[in-house]
Amino acid sequence: MFDLIVIGAGSGGVRAARIAAGFGAKVAIVEERFFGGTCVNVGCVPKKLFSYGASFGDLFRLAEDYGYALHSQPAFSWDTLRDNKTREIERLNGVYQRMLEGAGVQIFSGRGVITAADKVRVGEQIIQGRHILIATGGKPFVPDIPGGEHILISDDLFSLPALPKRVAVIGGGYIACEFASILNGLGCQVHQIYRGDLFLRGFDQEVREFVAGQVAHRGVELHFSTDVRSITANDRAKQLHLEDGSVLEVDAVFYATGRVPYVDGLFEGISPALGVNGALQVDETFRTSVPGVYAVGDVIDRVQLTPVALAEGMWLARHLFAPQQAGAAPEYDFIPTAVFCHPNIGTVGLSQELALEKHGTIRVYCSEFRGMKYSLGEVQHRSLMKLIVDDVTDEVIGLHVVGDDAGEIVQGFAVAIRSGATKADFDRTIGIHPTAAEELVTMRQGKVVQ
Repeated sequence: MFDLIVIGAGSGGVRAARIAAGFGAKVAIVEERFFGGTCVNVGCVPKKLFSYGASFGDLFRLAEDYGYALHSQPAFSWDTLRDNKTREIERLNGVYQRMLEGAGVQIFSGRGVITAADKVRVGEQIIQGRHILIATGGKPFVPDIPGGEHILISDDLFSLPALPKRVAVIGGGYIACEFASILNGLGCQVHQIYRGDLFLRGFDQEVREFVAGQVAHRGVELHFSTDVRSITANDRAKQLHLEDGSVLEVDAVFYATGRVPYVDGLFEGISPALGVNGALQVDETFRTSVPGVYAVGDVIDRVQLTPVALAEGMWLARHLFAPQQAGAAPEYDFIPTAVFCHPNIGTVGLSQELALEKHGTIRVYCSEFRGMKYSLGEVQHRSLMKLIVDDVTDEVIGLHVVGDDAGEIVQGFAVAIRSGATKADFDRTIGIHPTAAEELVTMRQGKVVQ
């Protein structure tokens, strides 16, 4: 009898298993595919490595502005990038497995099926536990359209045998924007197609518009307010038949139209409550409608971010096995996040639109500029920085950065904003000169919006 059975060895599941084992619990973890989950294998980590790889074209162009003579055109090898990435992911898989083994967690390889509130079947074996945690994450969603057999998903990009010359990326969220930029940076001709009027729904409107301009400037062809009706193919290419009547010919079609909770075949004999999109419904302690069965991470579809799953898994392990150390459950306000498109986006807090809705009168500070790195030549990449301030309390309730290393910049400022820093606190802070980030503590001319 185990104290905790975890199904899914992704970020949330591994964290919960290790923390619970550290408190003396007898823990089992069940994984059918790979250690580290989506993030390590087909998400955050390989995507960021590919994003780095896609940035070198700009760096080579800048090198000449700084006096470096490039005597031949740099040659890119897709095989080298792909295979080096794979080697690093395999290393991380081993790290995760060793961490679990070192913590005393018993590993079961195979598909876990919950047959009762205290039983999980793995292959022909039945294991029993006082608590079961579901941390199976999500899976890509692909709409059912004629010609769907020609569709690739985001997972496929990481193992392509060859890099296509012409690509269509369908979608307007994090993944679609990142993949469009990556493929463009690696030398592909990229069309990004999104059914809405502007991508990155939910982000600050000014940020969305600015990023669209910069992405288009870098070479991605944006197609908004249309969608793919069907896909046909011949020996040469795929043809996308769009709702606006146009036809695009490309070599590969990637769909990044969102992710849905991965609960396929997970239950047999029990039926926990699910939301309309298949997400497991949980209470404030992450307990499902079945007593003793819990869930964290993307499978509950609160905030689909790796650090959120980590926080949820860690808190739940403490709640179950060391309640005196648990403290308050994770909060979902002021979660910093980044989009690793080109240019990068980093954001924490509210957009201007949400701030107006929640606070009424706000002050908005904004600065757009060409970064110092690009001042010696003709590369016209620009940055945007924006602060949203509650006009009544003077608290900074939103901070948005578009430009190089935006995520690195925002992570530090997120601590200040989470702690209730005011605009006056920002104004009293001395900037580091010359940096792009100093812009956030030197902006003085704001406009009142209500």
